[in-house]
Amino acid sequence: MTDLARLSAADLAAALTAGETSSVEVTQAQLDRIHAVDGAVHAFLHVDDEGALAQAKAADERRTAGTDVSELLGVPIAVKDIATTKGLPTTAGSKILEGWIPPYDATLVARLRAAGLPILGKTNMDEFAMGSSTEHSAYGPSHNPWDLDRIPGGSGGGSSAAVAAFETPLAIGTDTGGSIRQPGAVTGTVGVKPTYGGVSRYGLVALASSLDQAGPVTRTVLDAALLHDVIGGHDPLDSTSIDRQWPSMAAAARAADITGLRVGVVKELGGEGYQAGVRRRFDESVQLLVEAGAEVVEVSCPHFELAFAAYYLILPSEASSNLAKFDAMRYGLRVAPAGVAAPSAEQVMAATRQAGFGDEVKRRIILGTFALSSGYYDAYYGSAQKVRTLIQRDFSAAFEKVDVLVSPTAPTTAFRLGEKVDDPIAMYLNDIATIPANLAGVPGMSLPSGLADENELPTGFQILAPALEDHRLYTVGSALEAMLVERWGGPLLDRAPALEVSG
Repeated sequence: MTDLARLSAADLAAALTAGETSSVEVTQAQLDRIHAVDGAVHAFLHVDDEGALAQAKAADERRTAGTDVSELLGVPIAVKDIATTKGLPTTAGSKILEGWIPPYDATLVARLRAAGLPILGKTNMDEFAMGSSTEHSAYGPSHNPWDLDRIPGGSGGGSSAAVAAFETPLAIGTDTGGSIRQPGAVTGTVGVKPTYGGVSRYGLVALASSLDQAGPVTRTVLDAALLHDVIGGHDPLDSTSIDRQWPSMAAAARAADITGLRVGVVKELGGEGYQAGVRRRFDESVQLLVEAGAEVVEVSCPHFELAFAAYYLILPSEASSNLAKFDAMRYGLRVAPAGVAAPSAEQVMAATRQAGFGDEVKRRIILGTFALSSGYYDAYYGSAQKVRTLIQRDFSAAFEKVDVLVSPTAPTTAFRLGEKVDDPIAMYLNDIATIPANLAGVPGMSLPSGLADENELPTGFQILAPALEDHRLYTVGSALEAMLVERWGGPLLDRAPALEVSG
């Protein structure tokens, strides 16, 4: 593996600015890495060698001209296959969209192109972002670079695996209940869920519209901040986009002073069911914050214990509505029912959905349709929304006392492929610590907190901030990251087993 493939995005940007390398060289190094290891990792569903190199050449020309040069100009990136990309396939990990090539870019993709980041390809994911392991991808699971027999998290396991395997320095993920942060925790990467409405959802294949949020997947906190600055901001094409001037996240990451910071440890996020090694690394990280001058107190958010149940009523309900558009009439897969000479539209629709949707998607559509049905709406979906309000009030009360909240990101390290795929509830519980942030719309970050003693696999530390205060994540995360890197004697991913295999 070349040195270029191991550099952070910030270091690559510095090397490009200094003229020490070119975007074409960097992009080719990443493509070479992908072709060397992705047969084993399966992080990508589509790799665009020709397009990425053409974009890299254009980035080099922009830099030479010296006009309109963004900090990440020429640094390659991978995009979760839930964001539409003009001219490149977008499947959302589903057979029902196999072969679909969108005629337009998602807003965040358009912003990546405008900033000159070559797009390496589209990353694997659980079908329509429904899952916590990427095992529900219609195209096969991704594998964790720390142990290829284990999951890389989900639904964005492809993006986290690609970053952890040094196939790309940057990636885009989406987080509906933890699908950026939980993969970050189990792969030793940094994942950020921005404030709801802080990054445009226009052009993202919708799962649950009131919960979905795109964000950065990287190897360092600064890299995440730099990428956040590129993709964030108001978008008139998204009615939920927040119209405000956002502070620089990169500046916040570079000003990592947490003296006097009030940190709240969430009592309800870290008790029974949390792996001992996960908890030990979390406690050690909290102690580092104390040593850096932060004030740490325990905070109770009593309704967080109801978040899991509320989420798994709200999400399926919204998903059942959003996925109704996949009817075989307009785009995507179309299957004719067997043995029917002149099938009706309803028969074609039923046959297509039977063939095109996987088991997890069908499970959630059925649950959501039931929760929204006449006579059950108030008892299920309506009640879940009332619980959501209580969780939002818990956050508001907590943030009157502290500046940020912290917890372990996920209750365990990466589990083995196949271990939970037939037990939906056990699978869903992997998001128990991340779900409250989505219900409230507040921003959250996961960064590596070390390796669990039991199995030497990564653990994650979650930081939550009030809505619109995303910059706090980067200040706290950058300060903690620096202390942890000093403790480890280098970046956590430097300890990952060498992945020098060919496909």
